[in-house]
Amino acid sequence: MNKKISIIGAGSWGTALAVLLANNGMSVTMWSIFEDEIKMLNEKREHVHKLPGVIVPENVTFTSDLEKAVCDAEVVVVVVPSQTVRQTAKDISKYIRDDTVIVSCSKGLEEGTGLRMSEVIGQEIKDAKTVILSGPSHAEEVGRGVPTAIVAASCDIKAAELIQDIFMSPEFRVYTNTDVVGVELGGALKNVIALCAGISDGLGFGDNTKAALMTRGITEISRLGVSMGANPQTFAGLTGIGDLIVTCTSMHSRNRRAGILIGQGKSPQEAMDEVKMVVEGVTTTKAAYELARKMDVAMPITFEAYEVLFNGKNPRQAVYDLMMRNKKNEVEELDAKWL
Repeated sequence: MNKKISIIGAGSWGTALAVLLANNGMSVTMWSIFEDEIKMLNEKREHVHKLPGVIVPENVTFTSDLEKAVCDAEVVVVVVPSQTVRQTAKDISKYIRDDTVIVSCSKGLEEGTGLRMSEVIGQEIKDAKTVILSGPSHAEEVGRGVPTAIVAASCDIKAAELIQDIFMSPEFRVYTNTDVVGVELGGALKNVIALCAGISDGLGFGDNTKAALMTRGITEISRLGVSMGANPQTFAGLTGIGDLIVTCTSMHSRNRRAGILIGQGKSPQEAMDEVKMVVEGVTTTKAAYELARKMDVAMPITFEAYEVLFNGKNPRQAVYDLMMRNKKNEVEELDAKWL
């Protein structure tokens, strides 16, 4: 199989996916809005800043011309920060074919609307065939061919199966799922919990604390997801607990790294500036907070994260307040709307 693939966004994840797809025999074009990034990739065939040491195969071309990148593509892979997905979708809508499959790799909720990325894309591209690619997958490892398992989710199962076929390799196993809501929420909300896991590390807490955060975190994510129509089993899979584990425990995670800095006393802005990459968990915390209040769903960890990030609450006080909430029965509260 040889398909014409356009990758919109040339950061670490876009570069890693370009390498994967090129090695699978696809014809890949990478697009970036930044001319200097395209020049670097053309000259070095390596993203020296975001994915050093990973060489991009010769069957990948680079361009800053969006029309050139998209117009003949059979599959368009959108790999941009979540808060720029709307504008990106609007821009590519002028050039894509009616039968083009769009793959969304952005994990987040749109600030101000709380919309998932497939919803944002659907508003800007009429009748878009959208597949969500999500799961525990650090670009640094995918680029080096480290075995990885991930999910292609779509309401259109044939579109999901097409993406499964295109991306599948001995190093990259792809499952399909039709629960788009659950897959997208798991991918977005785990960044909030990963920020909190990093804050816990920065405060000097241990494995016990992180295990509690992750376990109670997936409960929060599941509760909101189910209230929005997701399948609860999705959160026990790769895009739920799988993505949560990898993001909360690895130093590849920019959300965890930012959280560590916040726990050590830096402001959220100082932490993001030091990480020097998009920290999706910050904007997602705000969107999730507003969405949970709108849906009348309890997310105590997310609510405390919001207070730390946006209202200047001391992280230690946030932990104390979480620990000293009203006593509960764990089994009973798993089914409860409010904690």
